[in-house]
Amino acid sequence: MTAEAQPPHPTQALDDTVHQRVRLGILAIAREADRVEFSFLKKELAVTDGNLSRHLKVLESAALITLEKGYAGRRPRTWISLTREGGQALEAELRALRALVHRLSPEARDGA
Repeated sequence: MTAEAQPPHPTQALDDTVHQRVRLGILAIAREADRVEFSFLKKELAVTDGNLSRHLKVLESAALITLEKGYAGRRPRTWISLTREGGQALEAELRALRALVHRLSPEARDGA
């Protein structure tokens, strides 16, 4: 097989903004809920406030999430929601990962 006959390698479809472990986790958790609270993400992803804040800024700048600040009682809160673009980016990432897993499966390597 020549390189021209092969479709692009699935890793070429991975998005660096989405693929990073914490950012992928943020998008995945946000997909599971209408909105998710900052402290929940921090606990689930085992990151510091500062680390999570930096990743949220990257995703917000890319228009993949929205941040909503408010109060729960007297305590300040930040809620994160997935945008339509964020949902599409997550789906594209999952398609690329599925293609990679398929390509590396024994069935694909054996030509089945």
